[in-house]
Amino acid sequence: MKTTAHLIATLTASTLLAACGNNPPVPDWQMNAQSSIERSTAAYMSGNARVEAAEYQRSRAALASTGKVDLMIRAELIRCAARVASLVFEDCAGYDKLSQDASPADRAYAAYLSGRASAADIALLPPQHQPVASGASTTQAITDPLSKLVASGVLLRTGKATPQVLSDAVDTASAQGWRRPLLAWLGVQAMRAEKSGDTAEAQRVKRRIDLVSEKP
Repeated sequence: MKTTAHLIATLTASTLLAACGNNPPVPDWQMNAQSSIERSTAAYMSGNARVEAAEYQRSRAALASTGKVDLMIRAELIRCAARVASLVFEDCAGYDKLSQDASPADRAYAAYLSGRASAADIALLPPQHQPVASGASTTQAITDPLSKLVASGVLLRTGKATPQVLSDAVDTASAQGWRRPLLAWLGVQAMRAEKSGDTAEAQRVKRRIDLVSEKP
């Protein structure tokens, strides 16, 4: 999944996969970790908890075999980012256990995910997230789907998500076929419509929720 690989690349100067060409063969752990992280994230976004958990454990095993704490930290941050994108605002427990060895950039990203990024953190964040951390209330300039949903989740977590942010998040999750975040963002839309007294809109969104919730 390109979005996961993109996030890894923005969190570290060296990606999990080395370039091809005249370089030495890519170690098995790198290929296994990369593919498992991608499958784990995809499974989570689609709402498949069983596959997500299994692939997450495979990625951890592959990364643990290297003793590289920095890569383990970034894998945990990717997992936490998927939850923020799906509006699951919980402690990033896996990262917290390793946080004492985190780099300044990783600490900044973790703070951003929790909605507590400081002014000093902004320059350390991936470029696409810097505007939101700086106070922007729009995600329209972000083209990467996962990054857009993560930024949208941060805005909602900090009370800055506008109706346009909600609409863009719904459209993004829908375009990717990501059931979990789509249901979460539709739920927020329905709640806001109810609170504003727009019964017709709330019912329309709930009909869409019912459609997405249908079992195969």
